[in-house]
Amino acid sequence: MNLKGKSLLTLLDYKPEEIQYLINLAKRLKEEKIQGIHHRYLEGKNIVLLFQKDSTRTRCAFEVGSTDLGMQTTYLGPTGSQMGKKESVKDTARVLGKMYDAIEFRGYRQSDVEALAKYSGVPVYNGLTDEFHPTQILADFLTIQENFGYLKGIKFAYYGDARNNMGNSLMIGCAKMGMHFKAVAPKELWPTQELIDTCNLIAQTTGATLTFEEDPMKGAKDSDVIYTDVWVSMGEPKEVWAKRIAELYPYQITKKIMNQAYKTAIFMHCLPAFHSLDTEVGKQAALDFGKDYPSLANGELEVTDEVIESNQSVVFEEAGNRMHTIKAVILASLTDDF
Repeated sequence: MNLKGKSLLTLLDYKPEEIQYLINLAKRLKEEKIQGIHHRYLEGKNIVLLFQKDSTRTRCAFEVGSTDLGMQTTYLGPTGSQMGKKESVKDTARVLGKMYDAIEFRGYRQSDVEALAKYSGVPVYNGLTDEFHPTQILADFLTIQENFGYLKGIKFAYYGDARNNMGNSLMIGCAKMGMHFKAVAPKELWPTQELIDTCNLIAQTTGATLTFEEDPMKGAKDSDVIYTDVWVSMGEPKEVWAKRIAELYPYQITKKIMNQAYKTAIFMHCLPAFHSLDTEVGKQAALDFGKDYPSLANGELEVTDEVIESNQSVVFEEAGNRMHTIKAVILASLTDDF
């Protein structure tokens, strides 16, 4: 499998066997890390991380992962570059492509990460845009494979806003890998028909199925994986929070929901998760909405504390796997030796 020079912008651009190759390579790199086997295969290479949106997991995974591979890393945060302000994305791409062997981008527009890939001349990795989050999906699938031993045939239920970057990317990934994807959400929050049609065409070749369910209890029935994400992006006004909570409160992942799934089912979340009063967001939600929504009084939004702290929860293993899958993507795109 030769992926040298290939960017990761969306999993739509990858064949199922290429996705599986990256997951297997990540598994190998994870084993080497655990065993203390150094794997500085990219000594002398350089990567720049362009962040328009802050992140804990994505930044740490790229920084530690690239360091493990022997690379030098430059981090440019929201105020760290002139891209889009004094310099166009196209010009930024051509400048950075002369200095770095690879570029990571985490921001808003999918068109920006695509422009970076088009004009830089080096591999570009999508660390999150408003439309897609492919590096997260690779970590999710490594986690599922570790827990079940396989991906094909897994019954996967995604709860919440199924038209956001996670809903889009998980549907694509499940279609590619022959998994049974179910979006459990209000109909107005299902993915676009265009993307559904695209994924259905893929599913016809892999044996995957796509279904859409509005009833939260029915949605969990006979599922291997229950997955959710935050309901509202940070910084949104209170009116947006009020609307989104009213829409999605019935889709909160509770023990009752988990009991509808298989006994061997796992709970997943890309994090950060709001499940207690230990965050500013949880405290504010409790103050603003706790009177109308009982569990929000405890800071529990998209998932209850009981579920995320249960033995079925694999969210922190999932978070750790971000590093290993990101290392696989970087390594595969910068060398043909693996």
